[in-house]
Amino acid sequence: MTSLSPTARTTLGRKKNRAATDRATLHAVLDEALICHLGLVRDGAPLVLPTGYGRDGDTLYLHGSTGAASLRTAAQELDVCVTVTLLDGIVYARSLNNHSMNYRSAVVLGRARLVTDRDEKLHGLRVLTEHLSPGSWDHARAVNAKEYASVTVLALDLTEASVKLRAEGPDDEPEDVAANDAWAGVLPVRTVFGEPEPSADLPAGWSVPEHVVQRAAGSRTVNTVRPG
Repeated sequence: MTSLSPTARTTLGRKKNRAATDRATLHAVLDEALICHLGLVRDGAPLVLPTGYGRDGDTLYLHGSTGAASLRTAAQELDVCVTVTLLDGIVYARSLNNHSMNYRSAVVLGRARLVTDRDEKLHGLRVLTEHLSPGSWDHARAVNAKEYASVTVLALDLTEASVKLRAEGPDDEPEDVAANDAWAGVLPVRTVFGEPEPSADLPAGWSVPEHVVQRAAGSRTVNTVRPG
């Protein structure tokens, strides 16, 4: 599937020109962002929670504690909504009403599936780990039996999804442009990694592993470095 197939729930009602129609754009937004928001109805009330995730093809994996009531609810064949937003800029207009933001956002709707198969559950955990911190799955200690039992993994199909983007300057009224009474433009917003900060209890002899160095540099190289 290379294009998004809009449904009544994912068809934009406003600013339809900002809708993306290709699935590659959906994948790109999900791959760049690090946090999603999981929305569901629990005990008759709406609930939206931030959580980590990872994508493998057209499957989104979510995880959390087995004690989390929100995940237990999401695994009960109920409709859920997952949203991801990347903020790219603040748009300053000549009028207050036309101030805006440049962004890329994705909305995924569907019914999350509780992952019970051991191989898929470990695969989902690996996808989640490698999305947040590439290279860590092979570098750090593996998940033990107690940790495996304490975590819930959900799978959400990406079939029903929408993507909306804005990447432009201010949309001012002609009379405001002509009046020339205020500055207008875009203030870019970027998320960047800083210098890695070793743990205070890390013994001498460790250099920063290459997969962390490359993550900070924006790459996904997965080599590791251990003390000699």
